[in-house]
Amino acid sequence: MSLAAQGIDTGDTAWLLAATALVLLMTPGLALFYGGMVRTKSVLNMLMMSFVSIALVTVVWLAAGYSLAFGDDIGGGLIGGLHHAGMAGLGPGSVHSTVPTLLFATFQLTFAIITAALVSGAIADRTKFGAWLVFVPVWALLVYVPVAHWVWGPGGWVLDKLGALDFAGGLPVEITSGASGMALALVLGPRLGFKKDAMRPHNLPMVVLGAGLLWFGWFGFNAGSALGANGLAAAAFLNTLAAGCTGLLGWLFVEQKRDGHPTTLGAASGAVAGLVAITPSCGSVSLLGALVVGLAAGVVCSYAVGWKFRLNYDDSLDVVGVHLVGGVIGTLLIGVFAVREMTGGTEGLLYGGGLAQLGKQLVAVAAVGAYAFLVTYGIGKLIDRVMGFRADEEHEHTGLDLTVHAETAYDHGVLGHGAPVSASAVPSAQKVKTQA
Repeated sequence: MSLAAQGIDTGDTAWLLAATALVLLMTPGLALFYGGMVRTKSVLNMLMMSFVSIALVTVVWLAAGYSLAFGDDIGGGLIGGLHHAGMAGLGPGSVHSTVPTLLFATFQLTFAIITAALVSGAIADRTKFGAWLVFVPVWALLVYVPVAHWVWGPGGWVLDKLGALDFAGGLPVEITSGASGMALALVLGPRLGFKKDAMRPHNLPMVVLGAGLLWFGWFGFNAGSALGANGLAAAAFLNTLAAGCTGLLGWLFVEQKRDGHPTTLGAASGAVAGLVAITPSCGSVSLLGALVVGLAAGVVCSYAVGWKFRLNYDDSLDVVGVHLVGGVIGTLLIGVFAVREMTGGTEGLLYGGGLAQLGKQLVAVAAVGAYAFLVTYGIGKLIDRVMGFRADEEHEHTGLDLTVHAETAYDHGVLGHGAPVSASAVPSAQKVKTQA
């Protein structure tokens, strides 16, 4: 049977293949972004937390995650069934919209992967690697998968019943990762020396490279969510670029006004904040709306990252300040800036739609944020009680790279941020009981 007879559009399929690869690249990009932000003694551990998420989430997604998220609803809009567990019944001839179902499932898998990896930034420098290996698959099934069904699954209550909009993942990716990061940060407690020791990023070029790869992959993330090579994908693509730019500029403006210095870290963080905020709204707002969404995120998130010092929670790499806050901004502003030309009908407050859509967006944000926080907190507490979630104090002080992985990123330190480590020192990792 020909592809046309199967209902497969080759142009849409080619674009989604490329978009899937772009989104998968975001996780190595995130690893570099996060890796550059930590101290030299935990760089490899930070990279590993992202890379191992690729493997763990993939196995869980193929076994049951896809079926529960995108299978026919069996729980009143809360969860799908297990009819496609193990990808059963989804051969090469199965079609979703105009693309092969297997490709659609893989595209959605890359979203699940990076969402899990995002959470790791909140608990950097102090997490047992073995506990992370247990947490990721459990969290993916109990937190990410249900929220993905609520928002995108057939019969999901957020889209089909409530009528809230989320084009590319503000709720299941950004708000879920941010709220989950907050929960785990509270379970593990602050790093040794929090608010006392300098914990500056050890490698800013690495941070900027990671941010660049994230931005590059984000075009697949957002424009790929159109599931076709069409005008909506083009509009989402341009909105993504625009919001990243205004997010960057907004963050630098705040830094210049507040601190007197626009920083490289601020530029990278501002771009990411703008991209986070436009993720849910890129398919709903005009170009003008995208510019405002990105700018709002850059400004607000630049202040939000400082909340952890006043509220005394140690979100190591600002997952809460950027992803939770940015995701909330982008999701809510759909209710303000949505235009009929993009949504096919729904209009925001500024375009005559009233407060109705804003109210729907608010309900979705509150429900998803509360669910992700509470369930993640429960998972974290259970793992902490059974096997311990936080690294031993000695391991944390020495550095997780050496004590867990028996490796170091820099054998001779970097600009004074890492103690000199020679080949003869590596066996000393055997003297410190390695974390399981």
